[in-house]
Amino acid sequence: MLASLLATVPLFAQTMVYPAKGQSPEQQQKDEAECHAWAVQQSGYDPAKPPSVPKATSPRVTGSGARVRGAVGGAIVGEIADGDTGDAALAGAALGGMRERRRQRMEQQESQNSAIQQQKAGLSSYNKAKAACLEGRGYSVK
Repeated sequence: MLASLLATVPLFAQTMVYPAKGQSPEQQQKDEAECHAWAVQQSGYDPAKPPSVPKATSPRVTGSGARVRGAVGGAIVGEIADGDTGDAALAGAALGGMRERRRQRMEQQESQNSAIQQQKAGLSSYNKAKAACLEGRGYSVK
């Protein structure tokens, strides 16, 4: 949810365009549309069609090596400690599964953060390109 909120924040920051040379509303609309198309082409980013941010999902640990490694480690520790390899293997398998889920959650968060940063960078590049285009046509852009 935090990722989706952060991804929409830049969309609220709109630029203001003032016709500094007395352009008509019709001319301004035409110029803004042409500058939008040019900015999309230059930046490779279209704010009307932003790339999606990966959604958070519950990590799944299937018959992964993490559980097996945990079970083997637990059995070894159980054998060394008190000879109870069964309970120690179960505890090790559970611990291995928890570690794997944590690792998957961290990777997913990193992926979401990366996607958000790419969106912000794309929007920034688009805004700069559109502003440059509009200023070149005699508009004041803030």
